[in-house]
Amino acid sequence: MLITDTFKRDLSNLPTAYFALVMATGIVSIASFYFNFNLIAKLLFYFNVIAYLFLCILYALRIILFPSNFLSDVKDHAKSPGLLTFVAGSCVLGSQFVIIAGNHTLATVLFYIGFTAWLILIYTVFTVFTVKDNKPPINKAISGVWLLIIVSTQSISVLGSQISSYIPFSQNIVLFFTLAMFLCGCMFYIIIITLIVYRMSFFEMRAEEFAPAYWINMGAVAISTLAGSNLILNANKWSFIQEILPFLKGFTLFFWAIGTWWIPLIIILGIWRHLYKQFPLKYHPQYWGMIFPLGMYTACTVKLSQALQLPFLMTIPSLFIFIALAAWLVAVISMFYSIGKDYLLTK
Repeated sequence: MLITDTFKRDLSNLPTAYFALVMATGIVSIASFYFNFNLIAKLLFYFNVIAYLFLCILYALRIILFPSNFLSDVKDHAKSPGLLTFVAGSCVLGSQFVIIAGNHTLATVLFYIGFTAWLILIYTVFTVFTVKDNKPPINKAISGVWLLIIVSTQSISVLGSQISSYIPFSQNIVLFFTLAMFLCGCMFYIIIITLIVYRMSFFEMRAEEFAPAYWINMGAVAISTLAGSNLILNANKWSFIQEILPFLKGFTLFFWAIGTWWIPLIIILGIWRHLYKQFPLKYHPQYWGMIFPLGMYTACTVKLSQALQLPFLMTIPSLFIFIALAAWLVAVISMFYSIGKDYLLTK
């Protein structure tokens, strides 16, 4: 098989959620910056800019060359929420431009791109789910990928609060918008995690079905915690947020607590998957959906510690930053090895 044929094959089958690579790299970079690992943070930032642009080109080519495959994915209950990784990837990269590069102009552009894509994709996903004929049973359709609905929503809230002073609108309006997005994301989580727990508890769960995407069970509440913490830290910019601070603090801590609860269970189920069921451990794009929650939990705990003035919480991210960095390194090496191996075999 020629390399061009292999490329076309891979492009036609490109997973909908590959922007999770950008999400994972971006948040690990930001978490590294919080711990003054500045060189690592900047290298990951440059890597992420290239990855984002490269993936944009790949997905554009896929839509042009294989429109039927793309439309099929849009209609698929199990795959279409993965498209929302583009929203979250755009916003996480925007946060990198704010925190690491200090470039609020490009961050604002990415915010507009992310929000526009969110509007299109979120209503497309829910419309397709609603009007589609011959809908699959819940155990065939729902997985941790659905939680990207929350992650994408909260990513807009996070970036919006970070650039609230740089968007050409009243700061009160921008903060109200980010607050509304935060609350929408929280409600989405309560609904969708209920369905996921129902699916996990009352239907057979094969080892191959417990994919790394289930780490987003934790990642979705981690980014909700980050969004809430950012709003608390911006309370001095709008009196209304000061008025609801007790609610915001309690609700944000509530989500951090359930995110922390998920970690041991997901680790136990991962051991069950790979050791007890002996499911082979090899690279798959879904593993970026595992690294993103590790980085996000690290970053959100740092911000929660600041927002609630609980310095003892910093012990947790001080450990998790190394876990997140190690996991990212293993994943990126495995990705390049897998791609290189695939294309070398075509020669």
